[in-house]
Amino acid sequence: MTERIRRLLVVGSASVHTWRFLAGIAPHVDEIYLACNDEAPAERRPANLKGVLRVDFSLKALATAGRLRRWIRELQPDIVHVHQANSVAWHARRALRGIDIPMLLTAWGSDVLLLPQQNRLMRAMVRGNLKAAGAVTSDSLYMAAKIRELAGDCRIRLLNYGIDALPPESNPAVKRKQVLSCRLHKPLYRIDAILRAWQRVEQSGHFADWNLVVAASGGETGALQQLARDLKLRNVEFAGFVDSQTLGRLYAESRVFVSVPRSDATSISLLEAMGHGCLPLLSNLPANGEWVIDGLNGVIAEDVGRLGDEMLRAMRMSADDAALARIAEMNRGLVAAKALHQANMAGFADLYRELAADKV
Repeated sequence: MTERIRRLLVVGSASVHTWRFLAGIAPHVDEIYLACNDEAPAERRPANLKGVLRVDFSLKALATAGRLRRWIRELQPDIVHVHQANSVAWHARRALRGIDIPMLLTAWGSDVLLLPQQNRLMRAMVRGNLKAAGAVTSDSLYMAAKIRELAGDCRIRLLNYGIDALPPESNPAVKRKQVLSCRLHKPLYRIDAILRAWQRVEQSGHFADWNLVVAASGGETGALQQLARDLKLRNVEFAGFVDSQTLGRLYAESRVFVSVPRSDATSISLLEAMGHGCLPLLSNLPANGEWVIDGLNGVIAEDVGRLGDEMLRAMRMSADDAALARIAEMNRGLVAAKALHQANMAGFADLYRELAADKV
């Protein structure tokens, strides 16, 4: 097997997830090149990122594949690692047609779980992208099953981006009586349902000394703040977009982490919350079920329309310091075993070497 990858080409959209991946994989390869629709921030560029090609990944940008193809022929990378099975992969696989360089494709979630449902053309595009890859990575067994439904018998490896490190163990006795939401303010994440659930909590009269922190931001922020006023919520704080250090403090202070998107793969925010000893309250999604068993190490809300009752249940569970300590120990063990960043980056590097060796 090839000892080390000399030259890696990453093809992916501008995203904090892409920047984290670049930093994580950098120690495992000699040189990195990036094809992206924006420049990587200066502070997120690893020292061995040797070149960036700015491209348009939209479906109408028909010239992108040709530009990528010329760059690939010039660079002759050992591996082309494509992030997301959407139009990014569509351009990359056309660029690689007839070129004997392995393509690894990492699915992120909505590209496999939602995009194929839009119409037949999108389904065919995603299927073609998956089948063109020498291997595909998925961060959940559920998404891996969806990949097989779309692409048939393909090579899949379970890997996630993980969290940077397991946080220091928190003492439940010093946690605040606090529920934390920190997903983006987009329709997918149903922050409005969390606010309506909190109204049920406030109306119950049982948790008057608890508060809900709504962190993050997005296109719905203004509407969500207005909804909180319309619902006459008292103990809600909109924290806005916060840096990683502040978010870590919010996790450490909170007893319950709530996240109820309509669709999701393995969420980094869930892993961070579990690492910080929060009790997870999650929507009933298959990927969530790979991390949380209802009533054992968290709460699964089967019906988000009745989220208020499930939130009350999660708060009662987490109010018991001894019970929360047991849940935190279990969840931190899961994160340590499956979701640490560097261990998963080493897994990606191993897969690179396997694909390179197959070519030889």
